[in-house]
Amino acid sequence: MIVADTRGRLDQSDLQLVLLLLARGSASARVGWEKRLAREGPAPLLDAPELAERLLAVRTLLAPSEALFLYVMVRHALRVEGVDDADLADYLAALLLAFGRRDRAWRVDWNDDQRHRYLVDIVADLEATEGDRRFKVMAHLGNYALWLAGVFPDYIAARRVRRGGPGLGYYDSLGRRGYALAADHVLADQLGLEAVFRTAAERFQVVRGALTALSDRVFFPNVVTVDRVERAAQRGDGLLA
Repeated sequence: MIVADTRGRLDQSDLQLVLLLLARGSASARVGWEKRLAREGPAPLLDAPELAERLLAVRTLLAPSEALFLYVMVRHALRVEGVDDADLADYLAALLLAFGRRDRAWRVDWNDDQRHRYLVDIVADLEATEGDRRFKVMAHLGNYALWLAGVFPDYIAARRVRRGGPGLGYYDSLGRRGYALAADHVLADQLGLEAVFRTAAERFQVVRGALTALSDRVFFPNVVTVDRVERAAQRGDGLLA
C-alpha cells in the first residue's frame, strides 16, 4: 500500500545536499539555513522556491536521492498550480517512486497476483472485491488513472488517434471516483490518507496537470508532440521560473 512517506525516507545526506544548494557557497547563508532547520525542521528548506531549479542543475553531478528529487519536484509543481499541500506532494512522490519500479503500476499491491493494464479491469476488480483489498483497489484506480494521464498524456493521445481510445476526461472521471471512494473508507483515516485522497479527488484535473508539467519538463524533456507544444504554450513553461 502506497502511503505518504517520502519525506520520512530523507536522511542526513539529503539535508546536507539541500543546505549546500541553498547556501551556494556562502558560509553565512549556510548558518542561517542550519539555524532554520534546527528551529523549524526540514519543511521550509524543502519548500524554498529556488531548490527545485538547483536540484535539476546538479542531479548528474551530486546525484540527489530519488526521494529528495521527486518530493521537491512534485511539491514545486503542485504549488505552481495553486495546490499547497505537502502531504499530497509526499503521497504523489511515493506514488511515482513505486510505479516507476518494474510492473508495480499494474498491480494493486506488490504482492498482488493480478495485473491490470486498463482502467476498466480495475473497475471490474473493484466490483468483485471485498474487505481490505477493496480499499486498495479504490486507491489503485485513482493512482493508475493519475499515473497514466498525468505522466503519459502523449501516450493517451496517440492511442486515441490510432485506436479510438478514451481521452483525458475518461481518466479524470475514473481517477476522481477511485480517490473519492478511497477517502470515504475507514482505512484511509487509519493510514492518514483521508485528506490526501479527498484533495486528489476534488482537484484531480489540477493535480494531473501539475504532473504533466513535471513530466514534460523533467521526465521526458526531449519529446516533442503537437499536444506538448500546445500545453507549453498554454502554461507558459513556468515550472522552474
